[in-house]
Amino acid sequence: MAGLLNWFAQIAAITRFGLMSIPQRRGAVAATVFGIAGVVAVLVGVLSIAAGFRRAMAASGAADSVIVLRSGSDSEMVSGFGREETRVIADTPGVARNAQGPLASAELFVIINLAKRSTGTDANVPLRGVEAAALPVRDNVKFTDGRMFTWGRNEVVVGAGAAHEFAGLEVGSTIKVGRESWPVVGIFSAGGGIAESEIWSDAKVLQAAYNRGDSFQSVYARLNSAGAFQEFKDALTSNPRLNVKVVRQSDYYAEQSQTITRLITTLGVLIAGLMAVGAVFGALNTMYSAVAARTREIATLRALGFGGGAVVVALMIESLVLALMGGAVGAVAAYVAFDNFRAATMNWQSFSQVTFAFAVTPQLLVQGVVWATVIGLLGGLLPAIRAARLPIAAALREL
Repeated sequence: MAGLLNWFAQIAAITRFGLMSIPQRRGAVAATVFGIAGVVAVLVGVLSIAAGFRRAMAASGAADSVIVLRSGSDSEMVSGFGREETRVIADTPGVARNAQGPLASAELFVIINLAKRSTGTDANVPLRGVEAAALPVRDNVKFTDGRMFTWGRNEVVVGAGAAHEFAGLEVGSTIKVGRESWPVVGIFSAGGGIAESEIWSDAKVLQAAYNRGDSFQSVYARLNSAGAFQEFKDALTSNPRLNVKVVRQSDYYAEQSQTITRLITTLGVLIAGLMAVGAVFGALNTMYSAVAARTREIATLRALGFGGGAVVVALMIESLVLALMGGAVGAVAAYVAFDNFRAATMNWQSFSQVTFAFAVTPQLLVQGVVWATVIGLLGGLLPAIRAARLPIAAALREL
């Protein structure tokens, strides 16, 4: 027990001397700390894009909400229903009801071009025609400015994300849809979900503007409960009059987010990995410099009875302290620069823009610190071993 306590005391003494010598090596130390900070900031920043996109998709569907598409469709763009089919879907057992009728909204989905505020370049923006049940189906929709459009009129309401990202979508402005001009009468939020990327209008009015007859592309519905999903799905898929695909909204949007999140995550890890290689060499250089500057000190301690193992552990601790400093700086920088930063990207399933906010989550911050720790361990290991193997007699001749 006494030997173990003595070993810990040796580690503490060597570590203290090492940390006290940092001001004499501030140039190399600063390069290491900021190099590691850069790795962490880039990693967390890039992955926050994927996390934000995934969060926007996840916020788009409650457990008791479903979307019905034509069988074989992987998005609304390639789906289609007639009026009679949408009525059958709305009357299916399991669909919730209120005083106005079933909570099912047959919807039309088209793409229009609008200019981005940041670049002025055109981008595909989703324009959705909805029915009166759209609001109770999506009960997280709240108007932050203006009002709901009047049914039967050429009016639109705009999601908060779309209003932020694209020009000409303020309340009181007008957009061109087909041959008509449509005034913007309201802006709504939807809990950060994908609906905030869309523009909404009356489905009947939109059908007339695009010569779509009485056709729709999907039906959004709210069920009596999350447990009613299987009953609802079985009733639809066994109905010989229908040829449908029934999916929970949460699963539908999760599937739509996979391609972009996988791409962003892969690129983020690849870029951070390449930067991490440079940071490891920076840490190696710093710790080798520390060993070179303290050769006589380490040799003296060894001559006084300090063990080689204590030297290795102490130098590894010093390297970890520098790495954690860099990790903390990078994590703070990423949080300040990226958290809630709003942007838009392409949803490759619908070929339209999705607006979302970057999300620097606690999990990403922990992941960044873990990367910093690994860099510190790799950067400190070889110099620590070299220091422990220094020939005591040769090192003392430098006195």
